[in-house]
Amino acid sequence: VSTQSTGAAYMYLQRVLFFLLLVFCISECVKFNLPQLPYAYSALEPFIKTETMRVHHSKHHAAYTSKLNLALNRAIELGHTELSNIPLERLLGELHKVPEEEGLRNSVRNNGGGYINHAHFWKAMRPYYPAGPEYSVIRPSLNSPLSNALQKDFGSFVQFQKEFNQSALNLFGSGWCFLFFDKADSKLKIQAFPNQDTPLMERNIPILGLDVWEHAYYLDYQNQRAKYIDAWWYLVNWEYIQSNYLPVIEILETKLEM
Repeated sequence: VSTQSTGAAYMYLQRVLFFLLLVFCISECVKFNLPQLPYAYSALEPFIKTETMRVHHSKHHAAYTSKLNLALNRAIELGHTELSNIPLERLLGELHKVPEEEGLRNSVRNNGGGYINHAHFWKAMRPYYPAGPEYSVIRPSLNSPLSNALQKDFGSFVQFQKEFNQSALNLFGSGWCFLFFDKADSKLKIQAFPNQDTPLMERNIPILGLDVWEHAYYLDYQNQRAKYIDAWWYLVNWEYIQSNYLPVIEILETKLEM
């Protein structure tokens, strides 16, 4: 066999293998994309500065996105192809399905949590439109299902806000503070979660989450987390938050019918 024929056969084999790999990736590989913000980086001024938003979104969230893709696709390469068909929200509550080898489970926990927490965090804020000369915190619509639930489980919106602030302020190190629906107790709860953990990991429903990692506020408020928390309330997008409560309404209605 000539050297030329051998070389041609080798090149053909390479093309075949590349094609098979491409087909495999199209059918099995996971590809999460960095979500676009629903507003400009400058839109949350003066409460969160442009540079903070730019770094937070284009650097930190982008890194979680990239590392999540790497971890899940490595798990798929190791034979766990079923992971490509499990929605991330569900997978975070079923982390036992992710292999522990090569630190993949821990990577999916951290980066999957980071990916989804931030995806909701951006939507949970909107530009502040002052109704008058003074800043005022906007609250959820009166008599809305969420507003009524806050009244029932915390006594008042003011009390809910006070407890949420305290939980976020008391979190040691980095993490998130969440308002979530506890399925077991059928009520709203507040809890601080370390790192990028989320209520989804306990199969509960996140309603409102605040990022209290220092990268979320240090350029604006340095070590004054309390000032950041107070400022953040002016940006809460209650329309989006109330939409997060809709699955809770369905759960509660189903329980009433049983």
